[in-house]
Amino acid sequence: MFHGSMVAMITPMVEDGSLDDAALRALVEFHIRQGTDAIVAVGTTGESATLDEEEHCDVIRRVVDYVDGRVSVIAGTGANSTREAVTLTQCAKESGADACLLVTPYYNKPTQEGLYQHHTAVAEAVDIPQILYNVPGRTACDMLPETIARLAQVPNIIGVKEATGDLSRLHRLRELCDDSFEFYSGDDATGCEFLLQGGHGVISVTANAAPHLMHEMSIAALAGRDEEARAIDAKLAGLHSALFVESNPIPVKWAMMKLGLANRGIRLPLTWLSPSAEDEVLQAMHQAEIL
Repeated sequence: MFHGSMVAMITPMVEDGSLDDAALRALVEFHIRQGTDAIVAVGTTGESATLDEEEHCDVIRRVVDYVDGRVSVIAGTGANSTREAVTLTQCAKESGADACLLVTPYYNKPTQEGLYQHHTAVAEAVDIPQILYNVPGRTACDMLPETIARLAQVPNIIGVKEATGDLSRLHRLRELCDDSFEFYSGDDATGCEFLLQGGHGVISVTANAAPHLMHEMSIAALAGRDEEARAIDAKLAGLHSALFVESNPIPVKWAMMKLGLANRGIRLPLTWLSPSAEDEVLQAMHQAEIL
């Protein structure tokens, strides 16, 4: 259902941490002009963990409104409480989002059976396409391929964002799941190879700052143009690394400020990029020729 470069979009804020609606609208227009294939609102990069429920739903509504049907909108609605995940997913459906992205419950450390029951409960409660999101490096919870394959049988669970960076996971998932189930990379550094080896898209942090290049790389990779895809990805390699020199979204928010697309705003406990890390991000932006 969703292919290509999908930006895990930042939630722009001003310096006191309040939401910046003018910058949000401008970012949506920027991504549509640059060829972004879908916008993911209020995911990890969108600081979902520090937005309250009202703000979370409000940002989803605004993104859907500003996009106005021109590209798909996928709403981040995961939570470590199943009830909260249901509430956020219902809000996304009522707001007109095209699908939801649900991270594995963080901190709780559920069993594989708990993961199965959690995602099944949300899928049964809200009739909207849902994408699983496995990122054990942030959640301390790893949803195994066999559990994903079980959940792939739930009618409105349509795919998984796999952010381990382990390409062998993709091969195992392709063996276990039928052809209708979709696979999205959540790891920019291996995203190109993920697409070349049978993935359908990349949900990307790098696409915030370099949306056109990420779109072009994805189109080439999906078409099987290996050399072209890898050449574009080589330009982006510095960004794939530098945008994680500190916890995401700290570096990418700084990069977006340098591009004139966001103000100096982030919420505690995240802090603004350390001066000692600025040169690495800046050099990567120059390598990608976006500055």
